[in-house]
Amino acid sequence: MDWYLIRSKIRQEFLAEANLHRWDIESFCPQIKQTKARRGKKQTVIAPLFPGYLFSKFDLGRDYRKVTYAHGVADVVMFGSTPAKVDDSIIQGIRSRMEDGFVSLDSYSFSPGETVQIQEGPFKGLLAVFERELTGTQRVALLLKSVSYNARLIVERDLITHVANI
Repeated sequence: MDWYLIRSKIRQEFLAEANLHRWDIESFCPQIKQTKARRGKKQTVIAPLFPGYLFSKFDLGRDYRKVTYAHGVADVVMFGSTPAKVDDSIIQGIRSRMEDGFVSLDSYSFSPGETVQIQEGPFKGLLAVFERELTGTQRVALLLKSVSYNARLIVERDLITHVANI
């Protein structure tokens, strides 16, 4: 049996996972804890790591219809006419980052106004000013420093480092 990528109906990842389990089909919807401001108060909420998606391990010939008709499932993600297989190492990699049932994401401590350096990509080596983290993503907004102008740039959080660490 292989792992496949499943697209859930909007905000029904956990319902889809529960219904697949009822059919004795292994599924995995990694979760994270996030702190969000609601009505002026900070609250910890549980959210899927990949909103709208989960993983399921099943026999394609035997269980495909069960999976596609499970409550909460929108469809099996396809590449052309072939269901999207997910390598076991990806599932194990996600599971290895779990603590107390939730995926632990690396925390970065950048402060607004701090100078950072971009480590990869087309802007590698350039200095920028950290502006803010973008909510619910692993991206940050930076102000790119240049001699003649400053430009706003959005990059993956992993691609920047503190200038003091260089």
